[in-house]
Amino acid sequence: MLRLSEVKLPLDHPQSALDAAVLARLAEIGVPPEGMVRYTVFRRAHDARKRADIKLTYILDIELKDEASAFKRMQGKPHYSVKPDMEYHFVAQAPRHLTVPRPVVIGMGPCGLFAGLILAQMGLRPIILERGKAVRERTKDTFGLWRKSVLNPESNVQFGEGGAGTFSDGKLYSQIKDPRHLGRKVLDEFVRAGAPEDILFLSRPHIGTFRLVSMVEKMRATIHSLGGEVRFETKVEEIEIDKGKLRALRLSNGETLQTNHVVLAIGHSARDTFEMLHAQGVYIEAKPFSLGFRIEHPQGLIDRSRFGKFAGHEQLGAADYKVVHHANNARAVYSFCMCPGGTVVAATSEAGRVVTNGMSQYSRAERNANAGIVVGITPEDYPGGPLAGIDFQRKWETRAFELGGGNYHAPGQLVGDFIAGRPSTAMGSVIPSYKPGVTPTDLSTALPDYVIDAIREALPELDKKIAGFAMHDAVLTGVETRTSSPIRIRRKDNFQSMNVEGLYPAGEGAGYAGGIYSAAIDGIEVAEALALDLLAS
Repeated sequence: MLRLSEVKLPLDHPQSALDAAVLARLAEIGVPPEGMVRYTVFRRAHDARKRADIKLTYILDIELKDEASAFKRMQGKPHYSVKPDMEYHFVAQAPRHLTVPRPVVIGMGPCGLFAGLILAQMGLRPIILERGKAVRERTKDTFGLWRKSVLNPESNVQFGEGGAGTFSDGKLYSQIKDPRHLGRKVLDEFVRAGAPEDILFLSRPHIGTFRLVSMVEKMRATIHSLGGEVRFETKVEEIEIDKGKLRALRLSNGETLQTNHVVLAIGHSARDTFEMLHAQGVYIEAKPFSLGFRIEHPQGLIDRSRFGKFAGHEQLGAADYKVVHHANNARAVYSFCMCPGGTVVAATSEAGRVVTNGMSQYSRAERNANAGIVVGITPEDYPGGPLAGIDFQRKWETRAFELGGGNYHAPGQLVGDFIAGRPSTAMGSVIPSYKPGVTPTDLSTALPDYVIDAIREALPELDKKIAGFAMHDAVLTGVETRTSSPIRIRRKDNFQSMNVEGLYPAGEGAGYAGGIYSAAIDGIEVAEALALDLLAS
């Protein structure tokens, strides 16, 4: 097929305008109307660089009667190319009666879910171990924290089927390189599990929490139907290593599970498992991450700033943003995990600590926009060894718990008060969305001084990019500490641990992904590497 890009049309164009634009572009390379069989939309986005003239932009895949001639005539012309092969091809298939020990996947977030699915589709009958509960039971426990301030440390926003991505915006895009188009496999599987088909062509697709719940269940059912097995509320307490090779897993129920191939997809908050792995000699190193707050504005303010007179247009939906400021103290302040029309959620997994994150439903129809406003830090900021970042996170999460009142309420402050350096005593026109509640306070002691100084400097500067960003009544809610894993479990080119053969660190917890999409892709790649090694053994 021919791939045609940079087709731009007004927001309210009729279908006939797109048809005409396609025919006009084909005429440029000598293809008459009757030479086209059909076309499909590969990608649709909007170009809002000129707020007074926002356009829809398309990338189209076109089937022609005489493609060979068209391909010759389009040589050297911009925006014309041959559609790449985006179909997923399995790297291996297991024989029917495989006798080697079954592969195991630890963790059932996006990475573990896709690793398990791919292994099952290759006939390898994986066993998936998840320390938390099945997604619907887990949802009840999560609401227990949000509505009643009751935390279940093993079943919450971080732990359970679907992983942290279940309670998020469900964004399905990334800036990672994807030369094999594995992201298309991810999207295809999501659609097969019940996601809306528009995720296949929207430039910045998302799903939302409630849709993700049923999708995860359907994907689990697929794994079961292919011979896989999922064990909930089963935690790995220890790994058995013999002469640098993985031999077995000791589980929380007392069972010892024999296996030589394990995908380690434990997420960025499995701190006790990080500690266990380090104690057993698995090579781990500290890595950079970020600290900050969640910031909330009226979604209408963001819409007007980004879209001008087109704010609220159904083709545009709720506006998002991405901002950065380089502060005078050499710190980078940037927006993280922006959730249009969403809510700020309680995301702790440990008692006596407060952690925030952002979440949206598919409609993105809530009154506020929220995003993390965070500052990059490095291991130099928290010296002390590979696990020092965990202690650093815990320190500030504990402080947030104290500032919030010791009942899982989060500390909050009006942006105007934060900039002025005075405590907030009440919220204003922007109603915080965090549950179980927000306690007005002074956030100046909620994070290290260099983080506070950088954010305080950044907010007025970001207001120059997004009018109203530093509005007095916008709300800062603390703290955002789980932006990414504080450790990296180093792996070799074959995706195995640096010093434990058969252990495949994967996804966000191991330091190789950031979000649903990239974690799922990493899960696919790791599953492929594991399959090739297992079938060669």
